[in-house]
Amino acid sequence: MLGISIANRGLVFFSVRFHDLVLVLRRVTISVFKILYWAALFSEVAIRAPFQKTWKAATKIDRRVSRTDVVLLGSLWIPMIILPLIYSVTNWLDFANYHLPEWMGWFGVFLLACALFVFTRAHLDLKSNWSPTLEIFEGHTLVTNGIYGYIRHPMYASQWLWGMAQILLLQNWLAGLPLISYFSSPFTSYACKQKKR
Repeated sequence: MLGISIANRGLVFFSVRFHDLVLVLRRVTISVFKILYWAALFSEVAIRAPFQKTWKAATKIDRRVSRTDVVLLGSLWIPMIILPLIYSVTNWLDFANYHLPEWMGWFGVFLLACALFVFTRAHLDLKSNWSPTLEIFEGHTLVTNGIYGYIRHPMYASQWLWGMAQILLLQNWLAGLPLISYFSSPFTSYACKQKKR
């Protein structure tokens, strides 16, 4: 009887320790996903930097920027940077956490890599034609080759992929979901209408 009691205690101790190990590994995996999210975001900034420099120096012939454009582009910081930053460095949003299987997080990494590829390809194919809003430059041309031959709005496509990845990587209702909600909103239809003008 004593041997069975000791064995049961050992089994309970082992299962508690195993459960603790699983929780620690889960936290480590979530931390890896957060790190990969921020690495991708910094990569996106680095990809865009030389194009932004060229855009600032370019002679603009026509500039069609409305207040709505400014508000929509400015508010993009909230779901893409501010909420993920609060989630990543504080526990303030922990009440809104959800848990997905680990493989879904890794699928999020794959989607993030796809988003970066499309984002990079779009910039490389646009070259000096890139601008953050609707602007016409001296020597501006319509780009229909490269990724633009396959996807009409690859910048938006990359942000959709990013939004889906963000849901899987930042497993929090307030840090993960808002970006895809942002692009599901009237923003997308407004932005597409602006590009057609």
